Amino acid sequence: MKQLLLLSAMLFLVVACQNTPAEEQTEAAAQTETEKPVVLSPAQETMAMVDGAHVHIDYSSPRVRERVIFGELVPFDKLWRSGANAATWIETDKNLSINGQTLEAGKYSLFTIPSEGNWTIILNKVWDQRGTSKYNMEEDALRFEVSPEQMEELTEELTYSVEATGDAGGVIALTWEKTRVAFPFSVEE
Repeated sequence: MKQLLLLSAMLFLVVACQNTPAEEQTEAAAQTETEKPVVLSPAQETMAMVDGAHVHIDYSSPRVRERVIFGELVPFDKLWRSGANAATWIETDKNLSINGQTLEAGKYSLFTIPSEGNWTIILNKVWDQRGTSKYNMEEDALRFEVSPEQMEELTEELTYSVEATGDAGGVIALTWEKTRVAFPFSVEE
C-alpha cells in the first residue's frame, strides 16, 4: 500500500513538471535561490574591550521606515525592551561602575523608559526575556536616568555601540531616529 502511494505521488510530480514550460521552471528555481525574506528587525550585536573588560550587547534592530519612533511607535513614559523581539541584553566579564553604582560581572536585560525629558535606563538580572510582559522591577540590578541627545541626521536602524574613552572607561549608546541616549561606565579593579 505504501509503495502504491509513493508511486502515485512520483507519477503526479512527473506529470506536473511536464505541463510547466521549462522557462517557467528555470525562472522559478532562480527566483527561489536568489530571493531572501526581508527581516524587519535583524539580530545585531556590538562589543568592545574596554580596559580589559569585554562588554557585549545583543539586540534586534528595527528600522524607522518613515515612522515617528519616540512618542508614537515607542510611547513615552512606558517600559520598552530597547529593541525588537527578545529584550536587548548586555554582558560584561568585569564589574562596571555606572552612575556611581556597581554592575557586577554577568548578563543583564536592558530596558528603558523613554521620556520627553530624561530617560530611565534599567539593567535587569533576568536577561532572557521576550518583550516586557515578564519584567519584574524587583530583579533590577541598576536603574538610573540619562538625558537624551537630539541628532540632526536620521539613524534609520536602531544601533547600539560600546566605545572606549580612555582612563579605564567607555560609553554605551543607543541611537535611533534622531535620538541618542548614552551613559558612561568605568571598569572596576
